[in-house]
Amino acid sequence: MGYYSSYGLVAYVVASTISVAALYILFTGSGESFNVGGFLEETSPYAWALTGVALNIGLSVIGAGWGIWITGTSILGGGVRAPRIRTKNLISGVIGSIVFSAKLGSSPTQATLYTAANYYTGFSLFWGGLTMGACNLLCGIAVGISGSNAALADAADPSLFVKILVIEVFSSILGLFGLIVGLLVSGKAAEFS
Repeated sequence: MGYYSSYGLVAYVVASTISVAALYILFTGSGESFNVGGFLEETSPYAWALTGVALNIGLSVIGAGWGIWITGTSILGGGVRAPRIRTKNLISGVIGSIVFSAKLGSSPTQATLYTAANYYTGFSLFWGGLTMGACNLLCGIAVGISGSNAALADAADPSLFVKILVIEVFSSILGLFGLIVGLLVSGKAAEFS
C-alpha cells in the first residue's frame, strides 16, 4: 500500500484540466482567444486593487488561524501540566489593508478609470497585498510551529521561556518583512483619480 495525499490529487486534477484546456485551444486554432495582455488591460484597475486588499486580509487571517490551530494542541496538552500557558495573536495584515484602503478613495468614473496612473495604483496594490498576505500566511504557520514547541518547552521547564521567546521573534519577523515590502511596493502609487 502506498501513501496518497489529497493535495497530490487536487494538483493532478488542476494540472490535467489546464492541460486539456490548453490543448483544446491549441488544436482548434483559437489560440488567440487566450490573451494575457488583453486580460490585464480589460480588467478594471480598481478590481486589481480591491483583490490585493482582499488577498492581504484573507491570507493573513488564514495564516493566523493556521498558526493558532498548530499551537492549540500543544497549549492544550502543555496546559494540563502547567495551567499558566496561554496564547495571544496580532495580525499585521490589518495594518497594511488600512494603508491600502486609504489609496482607494472614491471610485473613479468609467471615463477616467483606464489611465496609466490608475493601472499603476491597481497593480501595485494587488502585488503589495499579495506579498503581504503571503508573508503573513507563512508567518502564522512559522509562529504556530515555534509557538507549539515553546509551549511544550515552557511546560517542561519554565526557565526556558525567555530563550524560546527569541526564537518566536524570528518567526514573527516574517510578517513584519511582508508589511515593509508591501508598503514599499505600493508606496509610489497615487490615489485613484
